[in-house]
Amino acid sequence: MKIGRFPRARADCLSRQLDQEVVIYDPQCHQGHCLNSTAAAVWKLCDGKSNASHIAKALSRQLSAQVDQRIVDLALQQLAHAHLLVKPKEQPESPSRRVAIRRIGIAAAIALPLVTSIVAPTPAHAASCRPNGQPCSSPAQCCSGLCGFFSGICGNILVKKRR
Repeated sequence: MKIGRFPRARADCLSRQLDQEVVIYDPQCHQGHCLNSTAAAVWKLCDGKSNASHIAKALSRQLSAQVDQRIVDLALQQLAHAHLLVKPKEQPESPSRRVAIRRIGIAAAIALPLVTSIVAPTPAHAASCRPNGQPCSSPAQCCSGLCGFFSGICGNILVKKRR
């Protein structure tokens, strides 16, 4: 996904500030994204009215340090790739992450934006119990709540015959 001239953060995503990072949940694709402080600051400034150079100036004021526009461009590229920005009508070309890092230089690498994404599990995958037929050692491990004491298999409650 490419970035528009005036990037705008998606309003339907849920976000929470955690220390210096922001965690964002995308309800459309059921993905979670962790933004470091640089990417989070850029994402918060994406109002649809500011271009990358305006965002770089605002970020420089916030951080009391000069922020290069190429860092903002890289952050916008990552946010767009994670689908955290509204899709633009026109699709301008942007440099790859590798090219952007070469242009920015190693000295600025500490301030590079980082967006880490994970897929939220479905309820079936999030279940912490074992289905019938799986090995078990206690009823709490089995979805059915039945663990065969002698067989060690979920759902198989074999009873030992008395002689």
